[in-house]
Amino acid sequence: MFVTISTTGTAGDPATDLGYLLHKHPDRAQAFSTSYGTAHVFYPEADARRCTAALLLEIDPVALARRGKGKGRGGAPDAALAQYVNDRPYAASSLLAVALSSVFSSALRGVCAARPLRAATPLPLRIEVPALPARGGAALVRRLFAPLGWTVTADPVPLDTAFPEWGDSRYVRLVLESETLTLAEALRHLYVLLPVLDDAKHYWVSSEEVDKLLRAGEGWLAGHPEQQLITSRYLSRRRSLTREARERLELVRLAEADDSRVEEIDNAVEEETGEPEEKPAPLAVQRREAILAVLRASGAARVLDLGCGQGQLVQALLKEARFTEIVGVDVSMRALTVAARRLGLDRMGERQAARVRLVQGSLAYTDKRLGGYDAAVLSEVIEHVDPPRLPALEYAVFGHARPRTVVVTTPNVEYNVRWETLPAGHVRHGDHRFEWTREEFRAWAGAVAARHGYEVAFRPVGPEDPEVGPPTQMAVFESSTVKEAKAA
Repeated sequence: MFVTISTTGTAGDPATDLGYLLHKHPDRAQAFSTSYGTAHVFYPEADARRCTAALLLEIDPVALARRGKGKGRGGAPDAALAQYVNDRPYAASSLLAVALSSVFSSALRGVCAARPLRAATPLPLRIEVPALPARGGAALVRRLFAPLGWTVTADPVPLDTAFPEWGDSRYVRLVLESETLTLAEALRHLYVLLPVLDDAKHYWVSSEEVDKLLRAGEGWLAGHPEQQLITSRYLSRRRSLTREARERLELVRLAEADDSRVEEIDNAVEEETGEPEEKPAPLAVQRREAILAVLRASGAARVLDLGCGQGQLVQALLKEARFTEIVGVDVSMRALTVAARRLGLDRMGERQAARVRLVQGSLAYTDKRLGGYDAAVLSEVIEHVDPPRLPALEYAVFGHARPRTVVVTTPNVEYNVRWETLPAGHVRHGDHRFEWTREEFRAWAGAVAARHGYEVAFRPVGPEDPEVGPPTQMAVFESSTVKEAKAA
């Protein structure tokens, strides 16, 4: 089982920088133990103009049969002989994908302290896989790799060159070429698509595989035209896992369509008076100040920002020492990357860095990482959720995580008539699934509070119009037990 990764270089950027990016020195051959054999890394060529790294995975068929599940599709065992006599030692499969992620783990994450700019810069890349199982043929190989920026050569391998009339096998010789991708992106494509093309995995597929798929597919899988096939095959056609993955990818796609969703129209209103006036604070700023005031009054020290986006509220929370632990959660890795840059996490002192975490997660699912916090904020989040999925979000936050205080803000649709730039009948942002009246929001919040043992109060955010109310409406939920304790 064999794959090579080649690049070219210049005098200023020698090709041998590939060794830094892969964290494997070109002058040494190295071997790494795996559960099913040995992975060898070596460089057939390495000079300033061209450098090639090779990964050779030497499979022990006996270890594979004893520790794995055989080669059957989706893990079903084959006949006893097939467990020992099969194509696993020779054809690229999930075994090679796992070896890539293990041996080149830092490169797959895009981490390279010695050459950070090279790691983040597209390279002229050429990847060769001599024997790739392709259930779906060369046409499917092209449909999977071409949309990702690769020039694809997939030549079918004959069953037997001595007998051309026998036709082609289900294997192809794959060559991928690109000048627009980073090494990390290339490795992530291989990690996901090698087992997809083989349509089999050597290990049991559990719910953890969904997280692995979304991490490796970040930035490209949500918009891939073959997303359904990729998720189904990668997850061994387990329907529940495939459904979960596709739902989370859809949330990622919607979130990444506009990561500035909180600021969408807040500053779109112009003053109608002819007299010059002091420019009011943007509604987004007023909203953050209102949330901070509630959190201060609640005495919260450990706070969740659920749907943190680009980290504006997290940044404001960090400025106040009273908030000792702050966790920002968002479904979009791109938004979290922007948030990390905004906060300067890579330059932050140790004591300050210990106060803050950014984690990827979907509010449609329970998450044990979110339990035990004093307060949680859902600022301009619920309107981005399809109404049939609101009960799932409700249970994940109020039923499972159960913070003492929950702050929810959402647009007041009645106020939309005051936005001059907003056409009649339109919501404030294209991703909003709904926008509620004050009565609708109060009815929802009251029912949530009753179901989960909270008491709820409502506050306006922004200038309150006597006819249509404020632009943003806020609900503050407080656990009934905490309120009773305060009263006592």
